[in-house]
Amino acid sequence: MRLDTGHARQVAVEAAEAAGHLLLEGRRKHFDIQAKGTAGDLVTDLDRRSEDLIISRIRRDFPGHRIVAEESGVLDAADDRWTWLVDPLDGTNNFAVKLPIYVVGICLCEDGVPIVGVVYDPENGETWSAVRGEGALGPTGTARRAPYVPARHGPNIAWTQGHTVHKDDGTARALKMILMQGSRRLYQLWAPLMSWAMLARGDIDGFIGYRAGIVDLPAGMLIAQEAGMAVRNLDGTPYDEWLDPTSAERSFVAGHPELIDDLLTQVKTAHAVQGRLEELFSP
Repeated sequence: MRLDTGHARQVAVEAAEAAGHLLLEGRRKHFDIQAKGTAGDLVTDLDRRSEDLIISRIRRDFPGHRIVAEESGVLDAADDRWTWLVDPLDGTNNFAVKLPIYVVGICLCEDGVPIVGVVYDPENGETWSAVRGEGALGPTGTARRAPYVPARHGPNIAWTQGHTVHKDDGTARALKMILMQGSRRLYQLWAPLMSWAMLARGDIDGFIGYRAGIVDLPAGMLIAQEAGMAVRNLDGTPYDEWLDPTSAERSFVAGHPELIDDLLTQVKTAHAVQGRLEELFSP
């Protein structure tokens, strides 16, 4: 039986907005912060409360679907054809230091392919959503890419990397150095779903991810793609839409179709200088 993607989008939107309101109200009060993992990441009690709310909403309407959540991990169910990816607070480290750059992200995958994506920005009260093949919606209606106008000092682009990427990672170091030189601004928001929303609405021109986490990737990527943005692998080959929701990370180059080749050239340049950088920074 075919799933009603319109209904799935509605459930995801309502869940994301409810969780966002919980976060917005919660950050004005005291909340608990704990260390998470060994890479300096954090988790708050509001991450968990937001996640519980979203999971309960999904379970209410889709009790047989699998859920992969940031804090709870894999919640298996009878029908693993359908998998929900839940990021209850993308930007926890920002949230913890009162920096208002964080969002809620929910994605539904069919056989590993994202088909519904929702990103909610509580601070600005903005909801972004998409259904595969049906376009993207923003706060004021249909989201479509604007014509690309090259800027004198280069494009505005965003960068993200996975939490497992160490500070001495030669590829990350080379990529950031070259991208910074070739752009007007290189934003590292530590809330990748926010960067995807910014790309979809045209606030930035490109977005590069290196070994980015799976849970906070496909919802925003689907929205940007449905708004007309292009996505490639780092080597320029077509980006494979299929993903393993339980896998750790993916890399990508995304941007306006008229800019994507320039971004890929910068990535290629970074790979060429990586060896030299490793020589310079080696003990």
